[in-house]
Amino acid sequence: MLETALIIEKVAPYFLIFKAIIIQFWWIVPPFLLYPQLKFYFTLYMAAMWSSDKSREIITLEIKIPRDLTRPIKAMENVMNSIWGSYDPPKDWRASYFEGKVILPVSFEIVGIDGVPHFYIRIPKSNRKLIESAIYSQYHEVEIIEVPDYTKQVPMDIPNSEWDLWGTDFELVKPDVYPIKTYEQFFEERPDTPSEEKRIDPLSSLFETISKTSKGEQMWIQMTMWPISTKENNYVGRGKKEVDKLVNRNKKGEFVSLIEDFFKLLFTGKMSEPPKEEESILPPEMKLTPGERDVVSAIEKKISKPCFQGFIRYIYLAKRDVFFGGAKGFGTSFFSQFTTQNLNNLKPWGEVTTKIQSPDIFTARRLYLRKRDILENYRNMAPSFDPHPKEGSIYTFSVEELATMYHFPGIDAVPTLVLERVEMKKAAPPLTLPTEN
Repeated sequence: MLETALIIEKVAPYFLIFKAIIIQFWWIVPPFLLYPQLKFYFTLYMAAMWSSDKSREIITLEIKIPRDLTRPIKAMENVMNSIWGSYDPPKDWRASYFEGKVILPVSFEIVGIDGVPHFYIRIPKSNRKLIESAIYSQYHEVEIIEVPDYTKQVPMDIPNSEWDLWGTDFELVKPDVYPIKTYEQFFEERPDTPSEEKRIDPLSSLFETISKTSKGEQMWIQMTMWPISTKENNYVGRGKKEVDKLVNRNKKGEFVSLIEDFFKLLFTGKMSEPPKEEESILPPEMKLTPGERDVVSAIEKKISKPCFQGFIRYIYLAKRDVFFGGAKGFGTSFFSQFTTQNLNNLKPWGEVTTKIQSPDIFTARRLYLRKRDILENYRNMAPSFDPHPKEGSIYTFSVEELATMYHFPGIDAVPTLVLERVEMKKAAPPLTLPTEN
């Protein structure tokens, strides 16, 4: 006991000094801990202020498709290439943090309302001419009209006593350098016979599903994307790194080899033997199986094209008297068409899906708030975050992948009668038409 008392007596002054330091300088630590959160909310606030300018307010364009449209899906890839031209990043950190400038998004949306499908594009007003020019350059016969925002045509307080909804964001199963299944894998593009598309256009099943819904039911699919380069997202470098991994290049880094050699020398007294040169004259990539070569080729093809970054979500909402619980599978079924086991696929993101797994506390209240959040995020074209964008919530798609999921089908590809089409196409007047002088 005496020894313990002596130890306490000697140590006590140090504890008092430590306590005094904490009391005097505790305020230095919180700014370092809170800096990431404060930085995020500051840039979010500045971006909201910059985006609130009248020229950048969000407008909704509806695309009306002619009955005799015969353009291949490749045409939509060209449209996406042109839309990528809206890429206009902040020039430096001052533009980001003090002006709030961000890359403007484009939201490609396929919507079923009361059993009728619609194509919408929601964009900042300042980008309207660019978007219209991109579409008209490939689809001369379509009509593009500005319409009221359809998301505001339903009550703002869903879920309520009359309406309910189910929704989810989607995530990729593998890293986003792996592409999903694209239109070239659905069929062999043949511009001379575009009617070949009719049997396997990926939109056909979606429109058939929409046609089976009734009055009071709505299906919303949103693909919000913004153009990027390797400055914002080094997808090219990540893709090359993944390819090197697949073809067994740089299997072990120098640092890892050095650590292994150290422990082997420590415990065995021997150094690792230098790797033997393979007698084969074939490079590693030539030893891949046909399936592995397809994967490498697909990754290299994706990172060679212009890319967008963004997120995808799906909402089914309906009046309670016609609400169909099985409709939550409609969106998943549509995106499952782009699945390949050796490449990539989209699946519902459990952290955002409007379902709270039991047993849990406050299940009903949390479910209600989650439904409100996903509807609000859809209306604002905003990613899901709490408080930061979570890993997996934002990913990269090439122009080819986007064109596969969002394009304008011809009557042969999607013969369903519910898709509203323009009966008459516009054309320029003939050159021989007499005019007044």
